[in-house]
Amino acid sequence: MNNENKQPKPNCPLIGENGNIFNLVGLASRTLKRNGMSTEASEMTKKVFGSSSYEEALGIIGEYVNITSVDDPDEDFNLKME
Repeated sequence: MNNENKQPKPNCPLIGENGNIFNLVGLASRTLKRNGMSTEASEMTKKVFGSSSYEEALGIIGEYVNITSVDDPDEDFNLKME
């Protein structure tokens, strides 16, 4: 991803999802598009499918989104202990 005019990476809950690379790239791409980063979504997808290993593909996804857990509560979600 180009460092010039770089937007902050959006959070994308991938940990705990089906680990199939097609699923993960789809979730990450959708997250980018929802955050107005359609160009980055296309760029990431091309790089992932051009990669030579699963680990490399995950690294590329991580360059575009902050990989979070599906179990992490949203930042604006209030948890109260009663």
